[in-house]
Amino acid sequence: MAPTEPTAGRTTLSVDVEGGQLPADLLLPPSGLGPGIVVHQEIFGVTGYVRSRAEALAALGYVVLVPHFYWRLGDPVVAEGADGLPEAVGLAGRFDWPAGVADGVAALQALRSREEVDGPVGLLGFCFGGGLAFNVAAAATEAGSAPDALVSYYGSALPNLLDLADRVTCPSLHHFGLDDAYIPQETVRDIEAAVTARNDDVTFLRYAGAGHAFDNPSPVFHHADASAQAWVATEAWLLEHLPV
Repeated sequence: MAPTEPTAGRTTLSVDVEGGQLPADLLLPPSGLGPGIVVHQEIFGVTGYVRSRAEALAALGYVVLVPHFYWRLGDPVVAEGADGLPEAVGLAGRFDWPAGVADGVAALQALRSREEVDGPVGLLGFCFGGGLAFNVAAAATEAGSAPDALVSYYGSALPNLLDLADRVTCPSLHHFGLDDAYIPQETVRDIEAAVTARNDDVTFLRYAGAGHAFDNPSPVFHHADASAQAWVATEAWLLEHLPV
């Protein structure tokens, strides 16, 4: 299945969370109705890249919510690439992870309650967001509101979240580059063993020549073949597990 073209148009809404209002972008599919997906940002914030992936999912038929998880830090957006990486790492270091997980659970519940959502609701995240989405899935499951599917692109926090793996009961898809220096293959194998220990509906895909953040369009990270293959696989997997 070929990648879909992005659609234009989004609205901004607020989600009630502990300590304030979580801003989030809402994107609707052409039909106005569909299953839901909460997209979890990269370490750089809600960038144009993250928005473009959300738009592509909406074009595919999903109601998409993109929470601005850095809202407690002023909702910054950092330039992607080597120049912006130190600032982005600093933001991630200041990010209140437990509060962010709680925000993610609230965003999942808020999307489920939208009248435009017709069907199951899943989570999708990139890098920082890939690990955050995994943790949100575990927390939401524990709270009795498990997501229906999870897609994690090279979740950077996953090596530190393996004690939560048995709480992620929904089907999940995980993407990793074989040349990822940040998450080496030995660590990926540990992640896979933990995630599949009690869940049969788990898919791990690996891409030759691809490093960390290979889907990000910045030349520092981007691997064109891996990005294209992973997105086609993501669309096909989502259409199977969250049919539109």
